[in-house]
Amino acid sequence: MTTDLFIALLPLLGIAGTSIVLMSAIAIRRDRWWTISITVFGLAISLGLVFVSRRVVPCDVTSLLRVDSFALFFVALIISAAIIVALLAFEYLDRRQAVCDEFYLLLLFATLGCGALASATHFATLFLGLEILSVSLYAMIAYFRTTENGLEAGIKYLILAAVSSAFLLFGMALIYAQTGAMTFSALANLQIGHGRVADLMTVAGLALMMVGVGFKLALVPFHMWTADVYQGAPAPVTAFVATVSKAAVFALLLRLLAAAEVPPPELVWIMALFAGASIIIGNLLALQQDNVKRLLAYSSIAHIGYLMIAIIAGGANGGGAAAFYLAAYIPTTLGAFGVITVQSFGNRDCDHLYDYVGLGRSRPFLAGAFTVTLFSLAGIPLTAGFVGKFLVLGAGVRSGQLALTLILVLGSVISIFYYLRVVVAMYMRPEEAAQPAPIVPRVSILAGATLTTLVVILLWLGVWPAPLLRVIQTTVGAL
Repeated sequence: MTTDLFIALLPLLGIAGTSIVLMSAIAIRRDRWWTISITVFGLAISLGLVFVSRRVVPCDVTSLLRVDSFALFFVALIISAAIIVALLAFEYLDRRQAVCDEFYLLLLFATLGCGALASATHFATLFLGLEILSVSLYAMIAYFRTTENGLEAGIKYLILAAVSSAFLLFGMALIYAQTGAMTFSALANLQIGHGRVADLMTVAGLALMMVGVGFKLALVPFHMWTADVYQGAPAPVTAFVATVSKAAVFALLLRLLAAAEVPPPELVWIMALFAGASIIIGNLLALQQDNVKRLLAYSSIAHIGYLMIAIIAGGANGGGAAAFYLAAYIPTTLGAFGVITVQSFGNRDCDHLYDYVGLGRSRPFLAGAFTVTLFSLAGIPLTAGFVGKFLVLGAGVRSGQLALTLILVLGSVISIFYYLRVVVAMYMRPEEAAQPAPIVPRVSILAGATLTTLVVILLWLGVWPAPLLRVIQTTVGAL
């Protein structure tokens, strides 16, 4: 039994071991090639260990962690995204002439926290994983200390993340006071009759926990930090915040709701309100943006709203739709921020709309990759985003959430306009622009291969999603 527990924990142990090896290597010699090699190689080994752990799942590691196919699916997704972020950040940090060693250490710690969240079945593990992730992100967001926007973004995230953690912790305390237990399974004991919750303290506890999760996911009305943090953080860090951290929190939310068996109607109404408001407000705010990072920040709020519809739908259809949507959203968003990362040079990120004017002529590969990712975010057919939205729409209709599905369709139509603004700018003649476009650096082999891989994944999932859907069916069944 002890051997099975060890095998089950191998992916997380691999990430932790990589961070220890990297710390030791940095103490001996600082070298950027040495650092990136250890990081990517260690994460790749950890990804391979996911398939080794499949032999012993499902496996409960005491009451703190549950390693099943659901956890391993999200851990694999998290590690894969972390590898992409590490590769994209390599030349970005080199062009900034920044010390990169500590950045990769923070990236590994944040990835470890995300992996713990995806496997958590206990409030203690939830809080530890969340704090490991959050503390690492504070430093990553403000990594360039000389950048005013970076420091501002780091301080804003620090304050608001601390507030959200306080809400979450207080909510967990209230639920513990009612149940006397700190495991997720205790949530099933909170319900009376047909899913009604009679105790005001219990409702308050669930509401406070939902507020804490809402801050982490940037759901409306807890979204105020998103645009400033996305704009101020270095482009690779923004990619990590937008994908890996949100995937981990969504995995946590899915497991919490599965543990509750039948979520209280009050909680479902709150989530539906958050979802509808996030879709409408996120898309409307994105319409007004000329800064590409802020545009993607507000659009990400809308995408979280789409995901919430799948979660509210519940069941195998809702869970499967949410898992596929995340699997499509992560490479899409990584690709979008990857283009921003590759194009950025000097002491600023190329995040304004005029930075992309004429990109289709000067760097057709970058423009093509960005176009595919934007089409996927908009839900254009033959991309992964279209299949994801179709599955969420189907889950919402089958569950009777007609109002939310109508909002989803309306939001998707609105989003096409602001995504196409960026596409039009890329294929506009430079002389037609109000401001001259900057000189774009050449795309390196490493960055080109990374972006090509992401684009191929998006098109493959858009044309042939069946293999991933089969994997997801097994994943959702593990909950």
